[in-house]
Amino acid sequence: MFFHPALLSLLIWLPVLGAVTIILTGGDHHPTLARVIAGVISVANLLLCIPLYLQFDPQSVLMQFTEDHLWISAYQIHYALGIDGISLAMIILTNFTGLLVIFAGSHSIKVRVGQYMAAFLMMQGMMTGVFAATDAILFYVFWEGMLIPMYLSIGMWGSSNRNYASIKFFLYTFLGSILMFIALLYLHIQTGSFDIGHFYQLHLSPNIQKFIFFAFFLAFAVKVPMWPVHTWLPDAHTEAPSGGSVVLAALMLKLGIYGFLRFSMPIVPDACAHLSGMMIALSLIAIVYIGLVAIVQTDMKKLIAYSSIAHMGFATLGCFMIYDIVRHTSGSQDAYMSLEGAVVQMISHAFGSGAMFLGVGLLADRLSSHSRNIQDYRGVANSMPIFAAFFMLFAMSNVGLPGTAGFVGELMVIMSAVQAHFYIACISALTLILASAYTLWMVKRVFFGMTLNREIGAMCDIHGYELINYVLLAIGVLFIGLYPEPILHVLHASVGHILSLSIPAVS
Repeated sequence: MFFHPALLSLLIWLPVLGAVTIILTGGDHHPTLARVIAGVISVANLLLCIPLYLQFDPQSVLMQFTEDHLWISAYQIHYALGIDGISLAMIILTNFTGLLVIFAGSHSIKVRVGQYMAAFLMMQGMMTGVFAATDAILFYVFWEGMLIPMYLSIGMWGSSNRNYASIKFFLYTFLGSILMFIALLYLHIQTGSFDIGHFYQLHLSPNIQKFIFFAFFLAFAVKVPMWPVHTWLPDAHTEAPSGGSVVLAALMLKLGIYGFLRFSMPIVPDACAHLSGMMIALSLIAIVYIGLVAIVQTDMKKLIAYSSIAHMGFATLGCFMIYDIVRHTSGSQDAYMSLEGAVVQMISHAFGSGAMFLGVGLLADRLSSHSRNIQDYRGVANSMPIFAAFFMLFAMSNVGLPGTAGFVGELMVIMSAVQAHFYIACISALTLILASAYTLWMVKRVFFGMTLNREIGAMCDIHGYELINYVLLAIGVLFIGLYPEPILHVLHASVGHILSLSIPAVS
């Protein structure tokens, strides 16, 4: 069976090399060549994930596929990589999403094609690096590095208000990370190392833990994004090109949850336990209040963006409910279910929400006005029945219909929450009603009824790369919805390790 000791480095730097190659070969003057290079690199990266999955030992809690090379000797900064089950799932999701974005961009992007492909390849490499880094400074470099291509994608290929949205996105996410960097430096002073695993062994005072918690919180909450630091996301989604919206929804929002799992909970467990009530309250506000905000949206992209905030509230709820679950129950099985449900919610949301963003972009590209307003569409199913059928599947996943990916994570979080607080479970379950309201309202207005606009009546149905993308996404939605066991099997040991580092702090 194939194995390469630098497999993680290949997954990180192969897309970066592809991006540089596209720029150096004048990709903008040779758009077909740029598309081919980007497509080959994306397919190659996804194929490299196969040995990564097959060689991974799901029973081990240790980091696997490790690489460690001294990078900056004066400060003992290492180029150190490794993955656990959570990292593995997110790296596969990153490379799967990257392939879909490249395929979608090959059809929809007509100007500066080479720069577009290079930006998204660079972004793919940086995000893979975030999930693979085990050195804190290396993690921070990748964390900040991915902002640049996303900023460029919004600013260069976005809609009319793209400059405002791109600057707002960059400032929110960059400024939120400054305190995280200070916290990492403090942890380095205490351990003499930037190895994230060494941070787990620290025994910090309650006040220091709270400071570090809030330093991490600002960085990760902005990325999720949690209420009230969520306002950059609707603007970014609305103005970004379809590929940018997909990456934001499918990957970038998950980085905040990943940060809580990798840093906050294992490093400052006492602070997380003490402040879990605040985190639960913020998660419930996101689930209910942001769901209500989504109902009144008239722009399809904004509606799905607010929907994403509400669904990510489930992920943060699943993470921080574990403390109350352990306090109120004698076993840890429900805590496992809550944390695993949070991770599954991250993955399943990527398929449903990413597919819906692709669909909205596809509709806007076919309309001469490029409008995303719900009122400008009606009867799309009459001219695009195949597309309408696929979109309905993804909308049902967004609603949380049993048998689709969106149902699994939410069910696990709600079931585990019932064991600790019945009223919290009831409040969180309101998302099923709210999601049904705003999603089905949008689908009804856009796809059904008599076609009044001749341009909509003349739209051609999906084909080629568009159809391939939707088939792949549909397989993902149904596979996770009907048989999530392969994902849970990979996650179980890693989730248990995080629980073992976090739960002893609970009295």
